[in-house]
Amino acid sequence: MANYFSILLTLVTLIAGLLWLFDALVLKPKRKQGEAQNTITEFGQSVFPVLAAVLVLRSFLYEPFQIPSGSMMPTLLKGDFILVEKFAYGVKDPVFRKQIIETGKPERGDIAVFKYPLEPNVDYIKRIVGLPGDRIVYRDKQLFIQPQCGNASECPPLDVKRNAVDAEQTYFSGGGSLNVYQETLGDIKHRILLDPRVRSRVPLFYEQPGTDSGEFIVPEGHYFAMGDNRDNSQDSRYWGFVPEEYLVGRAFFVWMSFEMDRSPDSVLPQWVPTGVRFERLGSIE
Repeated sequence: MANYFSILLTLVTLIAGLLWLFDALVLKPKRKQGEAQNTITEFGQSVFPVLAAVLVLRSFLYEPFQIPSGSMMPTLLKGDFILVEKFAYGVKDPVFRKQIIETGKPERGDIAVFKYPLEPNVDYIKRIVGLPGDRIVYRDKQLFIQPQCGNASECPPLDVKRNAVDAEQTYFSGGGSLNVYQETLGDIKHRILLDPRVRSRVPLFYEQPGTDSGEFIVPEGHYFAMGDNRDNSQDSRYWGFVPEEYLVGRAFFVWMSFEMDRSPDSVLPQWVPTGVRFERLGSIE
């Protein structure tokens, strides 16, 4: 849907710009001779600056997204509205998404929006866990990362520390409470959730040729992404890697957060918010 909107916005802006140009070069001299202004070109002249500003802002700078599920709990909740920094991973054209200017690469721990590799018209948001060349091991719900280095046999694994914490809030999934842990991912400390009722799903993981089950070697130009709600997230463990050209941007700010816990017997539609979580507004950590 986001892809279609970008294309539509680009086309509408182009049409409005052509109308504005036609008015400036052809019709404006005629108006000086007393002829009336054309309604269509007048409309294009008035909306073109607004459309152009929106196109530049949305395509190259910042774009709003809504969190549709709980796969990134507790960091992001369903009903959060976030801003994504589009230029964090390169400036790309809004239609073909080809990189125009290189501005940076994802870092381990970034929360990134990207095109779902199996269905590129769908946007996903996950945490970047593995960088190109990394060896990722996920067994018994424990994450280990061996960063790329010159001699793989001498690379010590990066022990991703995970400690249970006493959370101020209880999180639920399917009627059961989830365990909260603090995970240290390099220099990034963040919280993750594990469902004690769910067994390890290693047999369902993506099978990469030449690696054991639950083990992944991130190819060059790709990234390994995981949800913070580890047992309730469809991520790289199940479908593979994120190509660099599918990256959309880095999530950095929650600008609105709605509570979406309306009861099924409510007279109002389920999409109508039940409240605002003002305490969640601010930078994403």
